[in-house]
Amino acid sequence: MRVGLLVCDHVREEFRGVAGDYPDMFEALLGDRLELRPYFLVDDEFPDGPGECDAWLTTGSRESVYDDIGWVHRFADLTRKVAASDHKLVGVCFGQQMIAHALGGRVERSNRGWGIGVKEVTVTEPQPWMDPPASAFRILNSHRDQVTRLPHGAQVIASNEHCPVSAIAVGDSIIGFQGHPEFVPDYSAALMEARRGTLIPDDVVDAGLASLQTGPDRRLLADWIVAFILG
Repeated sequence: MRVGLLVCDHVREEFRGVAGDYPDMFEALLGDRLELRPYFLVDDEFPDGPGECDAWLTTGSRESVYDDIGWVHRFADLTRKVAASDHKLVGVCFGQQMIAHALGGRVERSNRGWGIGVKEVTVTEPQPWMDPPASAFRILNSHRDQVTRLPHGAQVIASNEHCPVSAIAVGDSIIGFQGHPEFVPDYSAALMEARRGTLIPDDVVDAGLASLQTGPDRRLLADWIVAFILG
């Protein structure tokens, strides 16, 4: 199964010694079960169309889906084409937000502030690909935008107090996670410390760092993504 990895950002050079760039993180998470072919959208490298791979997976990004940036507009158009093709699409963080934005929903800066560190998310609508099943999962987060209106045909499948739209499904071929199944705790900690006191208040960073003691459910989330893509 060849999965196109739509790369929407690069890890900052000073952090690449932690877990590599984003394709390295997804390769570590999924590469033993899926063939990942990266397309660096952030560098204007786009596939010719949805049929170029069997399924699609996105990374996150420091940009916002509503930013007036050329590659972001092209990504929105690609998302609509993938949705129309019925190829499987998994959106991660910025990717989930792009699914909502491109298909007619809304994404905004959240008045709940930054979501960082490990968050526990309750499964509100269990899905067939959630195998093994779980009523909740822990996932690393790094975002301040959130989906505030779903596109037509979408449903919330997982939620928590900080992020009511923590995961979505659109029909049988598209899912999204607001969190980062590919992140490792050390990389999450580095991001938080880099933003301490400038973008993110000290007390929020302290709470985010403390949350890392519980650890994310990386293997569970990897199993779910593979099960969804393989159908």
